[in-house]
Amino acid sequence: MTEPEYPDAIDPGKVGDYDAHTRAGGGYTGDAVLEYRVWMHPERGAPDEFDGNDYYIPFATYAEARAYYEQYEGCEEPLALVLQREHINEPQPGDFEHITTERITEWPPELLSRPQRTERTIPDFFAPDAPPNRLDIIRGLAPPRTVQE
Repeated sequence: MTEPEYPDAIDPGKVGDYDAHTRAGGGYTGDAVLEYRVWMHPERGAPDEFDGNDYYIPFATYAEARAYYEQYEGCEEPLALVLQREHINEPQPGDFEHITTERITEWPPELLSRPQRTERTIPDFFAPDAPPNRLDIIRGLAPPRTVQE
């Protein structure tokens, strides 16, 4: 089985410098991967490095994170730390909001298989003539829109 290919961290020199406390998931669009994290749980058999507290090991690539995960017990599968310069929030099913505040969030790497946000992704999503399933835009399944000047 071939490992999926996910983007590397945009600045490998900053890997490990990001706050451990971040939001998890959501937002539908991502701008860049900051790092990959393998969360370690001593109560599940991971090495106890911080007096029984959970911790993570950061990596610049998914392949490195995956290899580390496969070597140790008591850890979670890798997560991607994702920068969202703007995103789409869904506080209630089908109720979407355009959020322009930058944030950092953890995603399952599988979400990185969606196309990266472009300058057209969010405007196309909220356009009156968007496809009936607006999420097809996020998934890269909707045909590109022609913007009228």
